[in-house]
Amino acid sequence: MNTIGLGTAAIGRPIYINIRHEKPRVDLSLAAFRKNGIMLLDDAYENGIRFFDASPGYGLAESLLMEWLQQKNDPDIIVATKWGYSYVADFNVNAKVHEIKEHSLEKLNEQWEFSRKLLPNLKIYQIHSATLDTGVLDNKTVLQRLYQIKKEYNIIIGLTTTGVNQVEVLKKAVNIEVENELLFGSFQSTYNIMEQSILPLKDILLGTGRQLIIKESLANGRLIPNTSFKEHNGLYNYITKLADKYDVGADAIAIRFCIDSFPDAVSLSGASSVDQLQSNLAATTFKLEEGEVELLSSYKVEPLLYWDERKQLSWQ
Repeated sequence: MNTIGLGTAAIGRPIYINIRHEKPRVDLSLAAFRKNGIMLLDDAYENGIRFFDASPGYGLAESLLMEWLQQKNDPDIIVATKWGYSYVADFNVNAKVHEIKEHSLEKLNEQWEFSRKLLPNLKIYQIHSATLDTGVLDNKTVLQRLYQIKKEYNIIIGLTTTGVNQVEVLKKAVNIEVENELLFGSFQSTYNIMEQSILPLKDILLGTGRQLIIKESLANGRLIPNTSFKEHNGLYNYITKLADKYDVGADAIAIRFCIDSFPDAVSLSGASSVDQLQSNLAATTFKLEEGEVELLSSYKVEPLLYWDERKQLSWQ
């Protein structure tokens, strides 16, 4: 399996929290979105990607995958999806609220009824953005229901993490048991050149056959050289130097850093176009030298600063 998977947020809804480095789409109609989404899924498949990550919070993403999977009929395709977020903006780019988070048993059952249509390719079912605040990891009724889904459908139960407390969440989750059996077999977490807090957990996250999925490898666009964050100019200069050396884009350098840090993980591309995906996939054409990985690692920032900076980004 390709070490790069495709995250489908960008093909399921018109805007996301990031720094935009390309011209915004002109046609935001549902028809145009569906056409672009299917095209990108096809291109990903033709380039060896077999891992696709979705969520009800990603607008059309799950329904696009369902439509596309009917054309493919390939048991090697692995789909991971989530529950806990609902997309509520209805393709209105000016909406004040784009998504709502709810970690209740009712929301789990409601979203599972739709997401289960992704079977048999659906292999990983995740709590979307598990945090200590929602109490989902202490909700025995929810955990028991996830265990039932795991056993009945032979599916891996996972969770995704975000925010300054993601390490604390992971440390709690790795030991959670239901009926004397570890519940979580997959963890999807933020990791990139700037945010490296999960690195000390490497052996735990990948131990006993567990799956690690890396998201936000481009730090929501902040790792692409830009003028919005001049405090990172030293890093941007070095990324540009490496990009010139390996004849790839800055995005490929950032993704390659994740691959070289966690060779057994799946690093997600969040591409919204074929051109972006091709640029991301260039990360598989070279390997960073050990000294280059070490120097890139030195540009990490404290999690509190990283996540505070992320909060400043807008939906666009």
